[in-house]
Amino acid sequence: MHPVQVIAVTGGKGGVGKSNVSVNMSIALAELGRRVVVLDADLGLANIDILLGIHAKNNISNVLSGEITLQDVLVNGPGGIRIIPAASGTQAMATLEPVEHAGLIRAFSSISEQLDILVVDTAAGIGDAVVSFVKASQEVLIVVTDEPTSITDAYALIKLLNRDHGLFRFRVLANMVKGSQEGHNLFAKMTKVTDRFLDVALQYVGCIPFDDSVKRAVQRQRAVVEAYPRSKAALAFKSLAKKVDGWPLPSTPRGNLEFFVEKLVLTAEREE
Repeated sequence: MHPVQVIAVTGGKGGVGKSNVSVNMSIALAELGRRVVVLDADLGLANIDILLGIHAKNNISNVLSGEITLQDVLVNGPGGIRIIPAASGTQAMATLEPVEHAGLIRAFSSISEQLDILVVDTAAGIGDAVVSFVKASQEVLIVVTDEPTSITDAYALIKLLNRDHGLFRFRVLANMVKGSQEGHNLFAKMTKVTDRFLDVALQYVGCIPFDDSVKRAVQRQRAVVEAYPRSKAALAFKSLAKKVDGWPLPSTPRGNLEFFVEKLVLTAEREE
């Protein structure tokens, strides 16, 4: 079986730049020769297609209804990545039953041979859909900014995933910081709280500096690594991708998309 690295990008709070991190990290990984698919798992408020100015004809809801296959939904994105768009603003998508989550993910086993890395861009908050996707992923990347609400929400998410779902290892990315020192300080603030109250291992994977180029890229509906490849943020994303590329690949049988599917199905069945 072909091992696929499944990385959930999450953060607990909206506005921390998760989707930007998902897209730019994915493009930077594709530059390293990896075949990357980004799943827009914000099932109520899809934003990756908007972020990149992509007009998708179909989306995940068409797969769920059985009209088309997942293969038909994949959209080519910048830098060679492919995107599975969510259904923007469709209320039914935001309140999928756990069983439907499972059906959605089951569709993934059909494309597992065509990718190396699946990046799951989760919704904000700590709802069931977020927890389902995060639990099924091998790697959890928590995006935080240096604001009290972001730190509090990230902590609440880690606590929920640890205490109720047994997750223990989390990777932390400091986003929109003034410099590397602020990134380290932010991580220290988090570990101070988690070390005291939780039995978890947090690993710092670095920081993305605050950079006006990101805003300019967003206004142009482009990814910063592609629009401004020499900018501070773009270079930081490339450095992040190199680290991610060095993360251990899952070993079989856990290391394939079917396992991702099975874990989601199990979560769904337990919650019924």
